[in-house]
Amino acid sequence: MPIFQDPNGFSIKFFIQKDLPEEVQAELCETITSLGGRVETKVPRQGYILVQVGTPEESRLRVCWTSPDRPDRYFVPYTYVEACKIAGMLLKQIFFQNGAPIPMHIHPSIANVNARSALSQRITHSGGDPNATAQQARVILADPNTDVFQHLIKTHQGEPDKYIESYLWVKKCVERGAVIYTPLVYKNPGGRRAGEERTQFTEEDEQNLANWIATKIPYKETGGRTGNRLYQQLCELSGDPEFAWVTRHTWQSWRERYKKNAPRLDTLIGVIVDQKKPVQGEKGQYGYVRQPEEKQRKQRKRKSKNQEPPSSSYLEEEFITGSSKLDGMGVFSGAVPIQGLGEMNIQGPNEMHELPGMMYEGMPAGPSNIPEPRRAEEEMDEEGGDWAVRVGTSPPPVWGKRRASQDADCTTDPKRSRPNEPLTPEARPPSAGDMHVLDQAIRQIAADFRFTLEEVQGYYDRCGEMGQTRARFQNMRALLADRFPDDT
Repeated sequence: MPIFQDPNGFSIKFFIQKDLPEEVQAELCETITSLGGRVETKVPRQGYILVQVGTPEESRLRVCWTSPDRPDRYFVPYTYVEACKIAGMLLKQIFFQNGAPIPMHIHPSIANVNARSALSQRITHSGGDPNATAQQARVILADPNTDVFQHLIKTHQGEPDKYIESYLWVKKCVERGAVIYTPLVYKNPGGRRAGEERTQFTEEDEQNLANWIATKIPYKETGGRTGNRLYQQLCELSGDPEFAWVTRHTWQSWRERYKKNAPRLDTLIGVIVDQKKPVQGEKGQYGYVRQPEEKQRKQRKRKSKNQEPPSSSYLEEEFITGSSKLDGMGVFSGAVPIQGLGEMNIQGPNEMHELPGMMYEGMPAGPSNIPEPRRAEEEMDEEGGDWAVRVGTSPPPVWGKRRASQDADCTTDPKRSRPNEPLTPEARPPSAGDMHVLDQAIRQIAADFRFTLEEVQGYYDRCGEMGQTRARFQNMRALLADRFPDDT
């Protein structure tokens, strides 16, 4: 069945705006005819008027031919024919109310340009007006995945003739062939409904409550009978068959029941306590927990404020001079030659064994690669006097004396280096390769425009831009050259 025919088999009538281009009118006539429709030369009583939206002729046709008596006469853009052909059906004019298009506003939260254009065309082809403002619109279409969507719902929920819908709502309406707004559902605001009676407390409820409090807090002076946790623990036992009665009320209701009837319930609790006579602090009572295990403290040795550790020089002096403080430590007396220190007198009655660097009493002598001091000194003397060591206040050896020529050189110029010896990095002037890139650039700016290095460096430290620094000093040099020309 052709799509431009009604259920009775009659052709649907179309009127084309006269000022449309001739090639557009010819193409429309051919498409309408091939799909079973009929093109009229006059505006039909029932049918579709194909217009170009936004033109003066379209406005004139709407003013002249819009009438509540003709609800089946629709104004649609001329692209409506092609849209019906693509959809494979006659698109119903559902976004229509009281003979006028339903004004709709496409919210900026739908940011995709292509999606906005497709949505606008679909609304127009189905009879709606997608160009209304947010204040004029009956329906505001927004992206439901944004926070703005919920904000719009809360803002306009009190307005009966304004609806906030998702951009997918248009497609759903077109597929259903009718406008169906998102329904409202009832959300319980809380509290009892009018005329509804809450569960009343019975004497058995109060007896069970008194037994619970008497077990957990037998003595009121310990406190806690009006706290939340006591009654929360009670309701947590609802799964126990013995405490099935707690489900009759919430923990807040149990707590309020005690607070409002504390004098009477305290008397009832006291009777139960007198019968059971529990000891304060028994296991299971509210507020008592197991005492934590004691941790062993590590004892630290305290140092007196005046006590200070001996310095290395003090120990060395005491060890070399043989102080009496070392008596009793097993150090024997006698002169022991130490290389570089001469003979060392150590007083002590006991015999000691020799180990590298230190001597202790009672330790067995082991193999050592270090020769005995006296033997080492003799071997050095045998090898030759070039490596003799200065002992005590004796004159320095030959190798330790400086030549007169060297003394003269050092006296005249102590920092002068040898002629063939390369300069050290400290003595060599900095080259371009040794400097940072920024330092090189600063030096280059100072050299190019004949300013001091301190001036360029100071300005760069303030601005931090090398290009700005170069431009400043270039302009300054140009101004100086212009203001003070070279008279020569």
